[in-house]
Amino acid sequence: MERAMTEDGAAIREGGGIQVIARAAAVLRSLKNVRSGLSLAQIAGRVGLPRSTVQRIVNALLVEDLVISAGPEGGYRLGPEIHALSRSGKIDIVEQVRAHIVALSQATGETVDFSVLRGSEVLFLDQVTGTHRLRAVSAVGDIFPLTNTANGKCCLALLEPERARALVRKELPGTKRLDAVLAEIAEVRRTGIGFNHEEHTVGISAVGIGFRDAAGGIYSISIPVPTSRFELVRDDAIRHLQSHKSQIIEELGAGNKNVRMA
Repeated sequence: MERAMTEDGAAIREGGGIQVIARAAAVLRSLKNVRSGLSLAQIAGRVGLPRSTVQRIVNALLVEDLVISAGPEGGYRLGPEIHALSRSGKIDIVEQVRAHIVALSQATGETVDFSVLRGSEVLFLDQVTGTHRLRAVSAVGDIFPLTNTANGKCCLALLEPERARALVRKELPGTKRLDAVLAEIAEVRRTGIGFNHEEHTVGISAVGIGFRDAAGGIYSISIPVPTSRFELVRDDAIRHLQSHKSQIIEELGAGNKNVRMA
C-alpha cells in the first residue's frame, strides 16, 4: 500500500489522508457565507457526516484558526486564516492587465482603457494615454454608461441575455432604441467585438473586447480614437485586441464560453 509522510515524519495511508482533507473541505464549504455560524449538528446535516466526525474535524480546524467560535451562543464560522489565505491568493487584475494595455497602446499609438462592470455602469480602472497629438483621454475612476460605449456593450455581451436586457431597459427606459441596442449586443456576443461610433462623445469612436476572470468578474479593454482616423486604425486595433484577449484569458485561467464571451 502506498504511504505518505506528514511533516513530523508520521506515516499516513494515502486514501485516508485524502478522505480527511475532503471532509475538512466539506466542513469549510458548509460555513461559507454563514456569518452567524452553524452548530455541530447543523454542519453534520449539511455535509452528511456523523456529529462525532464533524467534532474531530472542527477541533483540528480550530487549532489552525481556519474555524473559530461564532460567539457566546455557540456554533462555528470561518476563521481569520481562511480570509488571509483568500487575500493572498487574489490576483491584482489591474496589475496583471497593465502590461497588456501598455503593449496595445505602443502597438497602436492610441489610448487604451481598462474597465470593469460595476452594477449597472462601467468603471475605468486604468488607462494608458496614446502618443498622437490628437487623442482621446478619460480619467481613472470615471463612470461610463453601458449602452453607448464600446466597453459597456462588451460587458453587456458577457451577461446572460435576460440580465443584459434588464440593464439596457434600466438605462434606456421607454426608448425606441431598445430593440436596436439589444440587437447590437447580440452581435457583440457573436463577434466578440464592440463599437462606439460617436454615440457617447462627438468626435470619438472606439472598439473594445470583454472578458471574465476566474471569479466571474466582467472586464473590458477598449481603444478610443478620434473619429477622423478611426477607420484607418480599426482593423489593426481589432487584431491586437483579439491577440491580447487570448493571452489574458490564458493567464487568468478564466473559462469564457460563447454566451459569456465578448
